[in-house]
Amino acid sequence: MTDNLIQGFADLLDRAGNVVVFTGAGISTESGIPDFRSPGGVWDKNQPIYFQDFISSEDARRETWRRKIETDKVMTRARPNRGHMAISKLVAMGKVSNVVTQNIDGLHQASGVPETQIIELHGNSTYSTCLECGSRYENEPIKEAFAKDGTLPVCDDCGGHVKTATISFGQAMPEEPMFRARAAALDCDLFISIGSSLVVFPAAGFPVMAKENGAALVILNRDPTEMDDLADIVLNTEIGETLGAVVAFD
Repeated sequence: MTDNLIQGFADLLDRAGNVVVFTGAGISTESGIPDFRSPGGVWDKNQPIYFQDFISSEDARRETWRRKIETDKVMTRARPNRGHMAISKLVAMGKVSNVVTQNIDGLHQASGVPETQIIELHGNSTYSTCLECGSRYENEPIKEAFAKDGTLPVCDDCGGHVKTATISFGQAMPEEPMFRARAAALDCDLFISIGSSLVVFPAAGFPVMAKENGAALVILNRDPTEMDDLADIVLNTEIGETLGAVVAFD
């Protein structure tokens, strides 16, 4: 049965003219990055720090950077896996127009997907920005200074708070990526959701939007999702192995 579904997935991909790939945490767990939402994950052990608390509380900013140093012990060692590389190959072939991702790990960029074709809905943890003026900062000098004497980063240009370029709880979703993701979902004829539980909105609305606009929908996730009934093909299989097999069909 699974072989038939994989062949069906490959056939849909072969016929499609404009494919959008949508990725969640599940694709990166195969690179050793834990899914923070899973039982025993980071959010089970630590209450989320809300954006307004980061702004108003030095203690919250200090705790945010302490957690960043801890999570980076895993995140910075991670490398793109077979699933990331299969998607990168499809982008290079001109089959996939955009990769819309909920992930903040930068592994799609590391796999070779051009920055211009990646739409990051929740930001990127591999660098930081000033919340006031948007100036970009690399993380390593910030972490070194914090580890040395607890120095919290402030912007050299305007004195604003510097934070990893991610979307925190309570922080508004970025308008431009959301607009681009909506446009991509409405323009594609095949939407592939990979490694997402499809429970976090508004991001989880994009596969619905694509399907209702006439696109075929494939859901590849280890566990069932509440949107499986909408999909043309559902694969509850290992992501890297499955994508590798599908790309190999081409």
